[in-house]
Amino acid sequence: MSTSMKFIRPGIVAGSFALLFASGCQLPSADTADEKPITIGTSSVLAGLDPAGVYDAGSWAVFTNIYQNLLTFEPGSPTPTPDAAESCEFTSAALTTYRCELRDGLTFSNGNPLTAKAVKHSFERILRIRDPLGPGPLFTNLLSVDARGSLVTFRLATADATWPSKIATGAGAIVDPAEFPADRLREEKSASGSGPYVIASYTAGKSITLKPNAGYDGAVTKRGVAVEVHYFETAQNVEEAWNARTVDIAYAGLPAATLAGIDPSDADVRLSTGDSAEAHYLVLNVRSPRKPLGHAETRRALASLIDRGHLASEVFEHTVTPLYSLVPQGVVGHSTAFFDRYPEADTAHAAQRLRSAGVTTPVRIRLGHQTGIAAVEARVLKGQLEKGGLFRVELAEERDFTTYQKRCLKGEFDVHLYQWIPDFPDADTFVQPLVGTGNVLGNGYTSAEVDHAIRDTQRFTDRSKAMQRFRAVQDTIAKDAPLIPVWHRQRQVVTRAGVLGGHLLAEDAIWRLWELRRL
Repeated sequence: MSTSMKFIRPGIVAGSFALLFASGCQLPSADTADEKPITIGTSSVLAGLDPAGVYDAGSWAVFTNIYQNLLTFEPGSPTPTPDAAESCEFTSAALTTYRCELRDGLTFSNGNPLTAKAVKHSFERILRIRDPLGPGPLFTNLLSVDARGSLVTFRLATADATWPSKIATGAGAIVDPAEFPADRLREEKSASGSGPYVIASYTAGKSITLKPNAGYDGAVTKRGVAVEVHYFETAQNVEEAWNARTVDIAYAGLPAATLAGIDPSDADVRLSTGDSAEAHYLVLNVRSPRKPLGHAETRRALASLIDRGHLASEVFEHTVTPLYSLVPQGVVGHSTAFFDRYPEADTAHAAQRLRSAGVTTPVRIRLGHQTGIAAVEARVLKGQLEKGGLFRVELAEERDFTTYQKRCLKGEFDVHLYQWIPDFPDADTFVQPLVGTGNVLGNGYTSAEVDHAIRDTQRFTDRSKAMQRFRAVQDTIAKDAPLIPVWHRQRQVVTRAGVLGGHLLAEDAIWRLWELRRL
């Protein structure tokens, strides 16, 4: 889920923790009508309310509060646990049939019943609509969904031990068939779900106000307070709101210099750092040999020119760490494939690559990016890539996030900046959606070798046994260079001292708004 899709999800956490929830519990009642809403400022914008049409962090953060999934993640645990489901399990040793039984008496916030047929409808419409900005790439292995009574059965084309984790993401949000058409996206700027919150008001691109759902029945046993999320275009805008004290929490938005300069002794500010592994890549358009980067040696030359350390220090004030492979450091299965294959910022090496392939220089490329810190990063990258006169870079800026996604998928850029936040705690979330056939990048890359290795990784319920295959995928990606890893970082959330629970927003992909409280 990038801040694109992509875009908000957990890093691997070693070990597991006790799951502190009561099966079938409803939230205890609480009078929050007169309590001032807790406000969050973020540049991770909610792109839409239809789970079939978005695959981004800002949207999925809200989805985990207004919709239910069959399964969800508890803080600190890499194993999904039941939410709308009473129980779930693989029913075949081949890991190709997965069955869930729903809790009794579930309803959407509009009063309509949440049934197994609603679950079937929710998954099938994603496959039927196949929106280019939707989460379809997560479900490429899904053959069919069957609903009988309270049972939902998924049949998969090949073994997939990560299937429980995939349906616990925003892609597995359960929607009401009465509101969400089977063959098209919902156009209304409202939606009824069955999650811990309901939408009180929503202004696209500006703000959304959520209030507790008294009818929620699932894994969450705390009743939250009202929350207002304010969306901003850039990190500077988030900082302005923070300084003006119009937001209680700054999430995914404060400039790097501001984060680096936070004084630990400031009693009014709490900085929380999570275990997430947000990764940042350069995505290369490989769709045609006639394109500038259609030739593998041209991509390899470009990979040899990047100075990650300079970007980390000068642009991001040491709040990010250089990344040298598809799977970030800290995630089990990580390797250093690009570090092993390419020198850092080596103009002579890049020139030799281009000469050996008979490529005429300068190679003219168009680099797409968004506003704010991304524009600063793009300008620095332009300078790095143009050293030695090997490349000539045209910068192309796009302010609107959804429009940027569409332009990337249309192939308007030869290279574009792309941030990915993991969907669930497994290396697979950095692999299958990004480089498997039909991936979310839409850059034209496909590899039978990579697809075969991915299928191999998904055969193992003991995920440690998949590590060798994950490293093999990363070696192939470094060789083919359809994307270039640049940096990664942990998620950081800043809260006022008077607000409790903000640290759990930094934990992983799930926005646990119900944990927020005022002192």
